[in-house]
Amino acid sequence: MSNGKKPRILIVEDDLNERRGLAEVLAAWGYHTESAEDGDEALSKLPSFEPSIVISDLRMPQMTGIELLKRVREESPGTAVMILTGQATIEEAVEATKLGAFNFIEKPIDPKRLQVEIRNCVERSASARHLEAAHRRLRDVGLLGKLVGRSKRMQDVLTLIEQVAPSSASVLITGESGTGKELAARTIHELSPRAPKPFVAVNCAAIPESLMESEIFGHEKGAFTGATERRLGCFELADSGTLLLDEIGEMPMATQAKLLRVLEDSLVRRLGSKHEISVDVRVLAATNKVPEDAVAQGQLRSDLYFRLNVVQIQMAPLREHLEDLDDMVPTIVRDLNRKHGREVASVDAEVMEMFRHHSWPGNVRELRNTLERGVVVCNSTVLHRKDISADFGRAVAAAEDGLRLRPGLTVEEAERRLIMETLAFASNNKTRTAELLGISIKTLHNKLKDYETQPES
Repeated sequence: MSNGKKPRILIVEDDLNERRGLAEVLAAWGYHTESAEDGDEALSKLPSFEPSIVISDLRMPQMTGIELLKRVREESPGTAVMILTGQATIEEAVEATKLGAFNFIEKPIDPKRLQVEIRNCVERSASARHLEAAHRRLRDVGLLGKLVGRSKRMQDVLTLIEQVAPSSASVLITGESGTGKELAARTIHELSPRAPKPFVAVNCAAIPESLMESEIFGHEKGAFTGATERRLGCFELADSGTLLLDEIGEMPMATQAKLLRVLEDSLVRRLGSKHEISVDVRVLAATNKVPEDAVAQGQLRSDLYFRLNVVQIQMAPLREHLEDLDDMVPTIVRDLNRKHGREVASVDAEVMEMFRHHSWPGNVRELRNTLERGVVVCNSTVLHRKDISADFGRAVAAAEDGLRLRPGLTVEEAERRLIMETLAFASNNKTRTAELLGISIKTLHNKLKDYETQPES
């Protein structure tokens, strides 16, 4: 495929007037074109012109469009082929499709349809090139998007992401908080044909229950008190792209029922509207709960679970693949250098050894936050122990030294003490506390609210 900004299109048509007319239309749309009157001339121009797309007539003397398609696939596998025809048979259409033709365009040509088909072809070809490049990075350095790891645990995850990305299947991503579930979802989107379209992520745990349906489905002006203007919901914002519903187990059951209907018929109705809107959205979902347990406990509808769980990707906690730190740390540091304009070239061996002996309760998010602090304060090209926060690693020690359990203590009270100890360790930072405990911020707020009304043991 050509690397030029404007895709190159080779027109193969034996009728001079049709050939010239098509070339003029494509040029007006901004495409760089070259023409050939038969298959032999087209093949001779293929190496030097390097077209992104070949648009060929089906019926031509000496070499048919089907025969040309075969030759193009052999000599330039990355070039897409579209067939023009006024009299194709079903058998010819099936054969061309099996040989890899992108599409059939019937004569006389409808310019609007042709423009859409070329645009779709360009996008799909770009996605295929992107996927092939990602496959090479995964094979060579264990890198897929911003996810990295050569351990078997991570390679299994990355391979599954690579396999599922080009499809339109729903994916349920599970794993503890901070394991990179949203990053996995973004990688799936970026490796899919939907990559040029929007990626919208919604954290269901962070939205008040009273606003959930408005956030997801949108609302009309006057739909409820405070609705002073029309608001598009996440499905409309993500149309033609990908929607991630993070912490799906925190979504109210009534909203889950409406979500299921949208997933089944691809129609959304804003609150306060009488009309349904058709949407084309790939839905990914994520949860830090065990989904089967969430279903059993009435937190997740079983029918919604089965609808979302076409493919399940389980993100491993960092403590289970510490061998990937050697790849992950440099990758994250490079990203942080770009973010903060720093030039940290490496991480001291003492720091790496300290990292290997840490339990990482906050997983990859904790690793990134730790490195970000270090990169920001580092005054050399090597990140040393002095650049790492003095509090690093004290979470485990705090649990061991500060939390005392006695026989007969209830599970509820043990949970309360653990939460309060962790909150104190995190300097009352609730977001950090939730990360360390592996629960959602909404769950933490609910627990603390309950504790306010209970006498302390």
